[in-house]
Order: sequence, then structure tokens, then C-alpha cells
Amino acid sequence: MSNKSKKIVVANWKMNPENEEAAKRIFLYTKKISKKIRKTDIIVCPPFVYLPLLSSFARKVSLGAQDVFWEENGSYTGEVSARMIKGVGAKYVIIGHSERRALGDSDEIINKKIKAALKTGLSVILCVGEKERDPHGAYLEFLSNQIHLSLGKVSKKEFSSIMVAYEPIWAIGAKSYKAIDGQELHETALFIRKTLSDMYGYTEAMDTPILYGGSVNAKNANEILTEGGVQGFLVGRQSLEKELKDIIDIAESFKTI
Repeated sequence: MSNKSKKIVVANWKMNPENEEAAKRIFLYTKKISKKIRKTDIIVCPPFVYLPLLSSFARKVSLGAQDVFWEENGSYTGEVSARMIKGVGAKYVIIGHSERRALGDSDEIINKKIKAALKTGLSVILCVGEKERDPHGAYLEFLSNQIHLSLGKVSKKEFSSIMVAYEPIWAIGAKSYKAIDGQELHETALFIRKTLSDMYGYTEAMDTPILYGGSVNAKNANEILTEGGVQGFLVGRQSLEKELKDIIDIAESFKTI
């Protein structure tokens, strides 16, 4: 798990780029801009097929996978196990991303994936988030249920290898200029910590990194860190562009009050 005193930037490449040459170029650029970074952990999550290639270049930049299957082996066409992921140099895995949930991953499936990843020694980036934010606060109950079901039967010891990425689905997409109001995010982060505290204890909840994902860019990154009460970002499309440098620089320059 990342040093909890540091900021964290997770670059989720999704199903990009189209070939190894481009993957190598983007990764080496990310590695280059990380050379002088001291207070920020950078985790790159490319498509599975690029993990073996990029692991040979990974030094200060850590590697993660975008998903995992819950069985160790067997007749599961197209799936990739936690042991396979760890075997090619990845240390982290994103589980429960909204795009995977949209394809059918239930909280119960996510729970099985989390337990398989933790059993193998991978650190987990658990994604949670509501589809819409209603004025009556029903979304908070939705978030609470998501967290409880996703982490069912995960022990306190295992929980130390988990960080939570809050990605409100309504804020995701190219048209979302302002990801989320800083105060709204702060209140949600506090609620997530309260939920985790009820499950694992105050100290464990406060030590757990909470990231924000949802149209993160260089224009809103500073407000998210300054007002949002989170430790870093889960960056999507911007992680493939030079704007990632600006986002990392903002995280690196942030001073904890």
C-alpha cells in the first residue's frame, strides 16, 4: 500500500492506447515526470496486455491492473487471475470501477474479487459512487450499502491493503467541466470515513486513502485537494495526455495543513 502521508495519483488508461509503442511512450513520459516527485505516489493501470512490457520500465512508478477475476485458475475464458497480475509485476488492482459495474459487476462479485486480490497480496483500489445525487440524501445510504457489501468478510488486517476511490457517476464524462463542489466532496469523504470507522475502527478509517475520480483535470485538481478532504485522484482520460503532469504537480505541491 502507498505511504499514507503521501498524495496518490492513479492513472487509469482504460482500453487505451492501441499498440505497445504508444503504451511504452506514454509510460516513459509518466516515468520521466515522476523523477523529481517525492511526496506523491504514482500508480499506472494499463490494459492487461501491456503489463509485462511496462513492468521492465517500472521503478518509481507502480503498476496496477484494471480488473481481476476471483478464481485462481480454471475454465474461465477471457479472465485474468490475481496471481497472473502479480506475476507480471503489478502491485495494485482497480476493483468495482463504474464501467465494470455497468457491465454487470454486482457488489457480491466485487467482494469476491477483492478477497481474491488480497489473498494474493495485491493492494486494492475499491471504486464506489452513486449514479445521481438526490437532495434528500438517499445516495448516502446507497454508498453505505455499496461499501458494506463490497467489503463483506474482509478483515481489519486485510483492510489495511485497501484504498477507496469515490467516483460519482453523474460527474464522469467529457461534459463535466466542474467535477464536484469541494464542500460536497468533503462531506462525502467524511461519510465514507464514518462508514469505514463503523466497520473497522476510527484509526483504520482515518488511515485509509480516499481518492476522487470523476472528470479530474488540471483546472479542478487543486480545489479537490484543498477542499475535498481526499488524498489524491483516480484519473481517466487525462492520464493519457500531458495534462497528467499538471495534475501530478498539483498533488506534489499540496501542503497538508
